Amino acid sequence: MEIRYLGTAAAEGWPALFCDCALCCRAREVGGKELRTRTQALVDDTLLIDLPPDTYTHAIRDRLQLGKIQHLLVTHSHMDHFFPVELIHRHEHFGHGAKGMLHVYGNEAVEKAFYDAVLIDRFKVHPLDDAVRFIRLEPFDTFEAEGYQITAVPADHDKRETCYIYIIEKEGRCLLYGHDTGLELSPKAWDCIFRHHYDLVSMDATMGRKHSERYHMGLPDVLDFAERLQKQGSIGKETIKVINHFSHNGEMTHEELEAFAGEHGLIASYDGMRVSF
Repeated sequence: MEIRYLGTAAAEGWPALFCDCALCCRAREVGGKELRTRTQALVDDTLLIDLPPDTYTHAIRDRLQLGKIQHLLVTHSHMDHFFPVELIHRHEHFGHGAKGMLHVYGNEAVEKAFYDAVLIDRFKVHPLDDAVRFIRLEPFDTFEAEGYQITAVPADHDKRETCYIYIIEKEGRCLLYGHDTGLELSPKAWDCIFRHHYDLVSMDATMGRKHSERYHMGLPDVLDFAERLQKQGSIGKETIKVINHFSHNGEMTHEELEAFAGEHGLIASYDGMRVSF
């Protein structure tokens, strides 16, 4: 498998749109890996995870042909992870030659956001029936898409909806994509996670050095998360451990994140990073 980190920032991006903090000013000045768009990932050029407002930027920057993608996994309905009005552009009127049907998977809140976006009056002349289909997921649903077995695990995030992290398996390889979540997962969720052995785990590190009380994680929580997985035999020395989904409120530059990662056997993600496993 390969995972490509198209974007690696939290909701506000980095530098944040209206922010003049020292870290955002530095990011504007030095550029490079300090510039982060909203979190999105692509697995094997086949499974797209989340659809942030920066999707168009990712497609241009990385020369992606998103019309070939037929499966979109959505973690939750927050705008930085799901900007559904873009989906109308998969209609033949706007984009020509898209491959087959785009299947969009998500919870009830994602479903509502999807239909609220694509059924507005100005788009009714361009129905998406033959281009995009929504599939609602219930907690712990497991389904197959192009040879991948995917499980939706309830996250510790916004209690107003059932947010998901995803377990993705294919041909003996296994990925845990853990954004956005804190550590206070349900016992059933932990049991589901512990039933697998992972070749790569991607962990939420939004708050940098700070401990986070639910909702997200900081680096102390990442170490706790990884330790729990190791104790249960779900990861080993060979497992690749990636930190992702960074906020300027975490108050760490990419260089500082890389230094911490190097000390603890982790990889600090950056926009455009690819990892094969």
